[in-house]
Parts: sequence; C-alpha cells; structure tokens
Amino acid sequence: MTEHPTTPDPAAGPGPVPPVRPAIPPVRPAVAADLPRIVGLIREHAAYERAEPPAPGLADRLRPLLFGTERDPCLTVLVAEDTDGELLGYAALATEFAFWDGARHLHMDCLYLTEAARGRGLGAALMAAVRDHARSLGLAEVQWQTPEWNTGAIAFYDRLGARSRPKQRYTWHPGR
Repeated sequence: MTEHPTTPDPAAGPGPVPPVRPAIPPVRPAVAADLPRIVGLIREHAAYERAEPPAPGLADRLRPLLFGTERDPCLTVLVAEDTDGELLGYAALATEFAFWDGARHLHMDCLYLTEAARGRGLGAALMAAVRDHARSLGLAEVQWQTPEWNTGAIAFYDRLGARSRPKQRYTWHPGR
C-alpha cells in the first residue's frame, strides 16, 4: 500500500516547536565605567595568549586616551555584554595607514571573549560591529593577527572568509 501525505490533524496540536535560539548579547562602544572590567579582560587575554601581564596602571594610561581630554579619535573599544550587563568580551581598534596601499585601514589590536562566552555567536557579533565601525569610517579593510597556536580563532576567522597573511611579528624597545 502506498502512503499519501495527509493534512495535519488540528486536534493533535501545533506540531514540533522550533528550537529557541539564545539572544546574541549586545555589542556597543565602551564607556568610561567599563574600564575596570576591560582591564580585567585584557589581563585574562594576556594570560590566555601566554604573554606577560600589562604593566600596573593600565587603566590610568587608557582612560585619558579613550574617554578623557586626550581622547584619540583613532582608538575605539567595542564591548559585548550579556543580558545582565556583564562584559563578556571586547575588540580594541585603531586606524592605521599602510604605505604599500596608500590607504588607511582598521587594525583590530585585540578581540577577546571570556571562555564561557565562546561558541555563543558573540565573536560573530563583535566582528559584525568591527565591520560596521570600519564602514562608518570609510575604511575598506580590517587587519589583525592571532597566535598560530590559536586554532579555534583561526578556524573562526576562516569561517568569516578572512585571509591570513603570514608574517613574523617583532617588538623593539629602543628607549629602554
């Protein structure tokens, strides 16, 4: 016997309920009141990347550049928060000039999410906000780097369609 599709029985109820996707936490520009938590996230980020922690007084160095009278319009910090307002991550951005291209681009110095925030769509929300910020500045490119051992971040950036450009990174402290 061949089965034929039937009309659903209204007495059987509405059928399967689609899964509820959790809301993506909001991303917004940082405000001065966020600075203590941002510094905490920066410390977590440094530990995650197996780097030296920031020198003491980081908040005092960042406050005037991000929120004070010495505010640098080239610098922006975007933060992601949960529905309770707890900061879960940040993206630190600065405009830069590339002489090879003869153009400015947006440099994402840091993108960090707490371990508990990873895998919840928050990275994509932060990157969308980074993209929107670059567009608002009329910048056609965003550049960043990640450690080669950070395979989770590399896979995430690859899924976004970003291309890697291998280079060796150096730091130099000629004034010390």
